[in-house]
Amino acid sequence: MVSVVEAHSGRLPTIRQGFWTRHPAEVARDLIGWSVFVDRVGGRIVETEAYHHEDPASHSFNGRTDRNAAMFGPPGHAYVYRSYGVHWCLNFVCGDAPGSAVLIRALDPTQGLEAMQARRGRSDLRALCSGPGKLCQALAVSRDHDGKVLDAAPFALEPGAPVGVLQGPRIGLSKAVDVAWRFGEVGSLNLSRAMPQPALKA
Repeated sequence: MVSVVEAHSGRLPTIRQGFWTRHPAEVARDLIGWSVFVDRVGGRIVETEAYHHEDPASHSFNGRTDRNAAMFGPPGHAYVYRSYGVHWCLNFVCGDAPGSAVLIRALDPTQGLEAMQARRGRSDLRALCSGPGKLCQALAVSRDHDGKVLDAAPFALEPGAPVGVLQGPRIGLSKAVDVAWRFGEVGSLNLSRAMPQPALKA
């Protein structure tokens, strides 16, 4: 079941006011329309997925390891892991208990385009950040960023203007563990995969 989430005001609380210490699905939804930069390269967040510490699909579900240690640290930090030994993936640690995070799945690239194009070997803007591995390559995110705080260099976060948000199932998970914790900006051309549109009422 896909639903449209009401556009948020863009006036969200800061890290000190508890923005990160909420359920990861709330954080994932509210991050749509924000911008993230790494060394001044980045863009608007247009797609996210939430992972709760009690979620079998979460890396933290079976406890702390060297790989997922950042998920058990303070909220408002980065958790970076390598997917299938190939692509880096950027997550924002959050939640009211250790072990939850939001995967940043796609960006609308807005700043440092030449650097992103060079890193990706692509000129098409839609090919730069339309997936978690792509955006990490474009922003040069690696394991070196794991555990770093999100409101200080090399990271920078900026609240965004109001946007419409679609909500639907996460990608690549079994039905047994899936929930509608994937969020995407309405009308974005940079989603990693198209989101089902909600049915129109008669």
